[in-house]
Amino acid sequence: MIFAANLKCNHTRASFELYLKALNETLGTHNNNIFVFPPSVAFSQKESFFTQGTQNFYPCINGAFTGELGKEHLDEFGIKCVLIGHSERRIYENEVLIKAKFDFAKKQGWQIFLCIGEDLRTKQEGKTKDFLKKQLENLDLAYEKLIIAYEPIYSIGTGVSAKNEDIGEILDFLHTLTKAPLLYGGSVNENNIKEILKINHCGGVLVGSAALKVENFITLIKGSK
Repeated sequence: MIFAANLKCNHTRASFELYLKALNETLGTHNNNIFVFPPSVAFSQKESFFTQGTQNFYPCINGAFTGELGKEHLDEFGIKCVLIGHSERRIYENEVLIKAKFDFAKKQGWQIFLCIGEDLRTKQEGKTKDFLKKQLENLDLAYEKLIIAYEPIYSIGTGVSAKNEDIGEILDFLHTLTKAPLLYGGSVNENNIKEILKINHCGGVLVGSAALKVENFITLIKGSK
């Protein structure tokens, strides 16, 4: 099972060093199934027993792109894992940029976590599958280092996870489109993680608020067994 933590706009370099230390002590050795996405100002060059990823980047090595992160900056921290398409980024990014980021990351051989998800209105109108399929079109779903995270927007940060039967239906659908590992994200917590991980084709979780404190993330990992 894959356990990924998106720390969003939380943590400083100092606090993330403590996060890293505590998670390292718990893992004891490198675990290829644990991923953490800190804010870029908190990237650490210290050894970690998990994979450190970036929440955002621009599809460039470097250049005249004010305020952006290029490959050169990620290389300094050994980061080769990227989050693309999160709903909180899609507010500012169109499909053209998302594809450019995907194609650039693929060219570099990076691990890609691609986030997709519909809003409540789309779900209520019964258009979820068409909506998700459109988010995936023109992307290489056969890329060997691709992981797809289904995160219904109405569940992100609301404390209300999607119904298990709805998650199962969507993961079944996505499995017909790609063989990439499929994750669920959206108000995952210690009370619902075991049942979520039992859903067919669910290969893990992408966690937000429930992973902001390292002890909570560790509890989720241990409590899932």
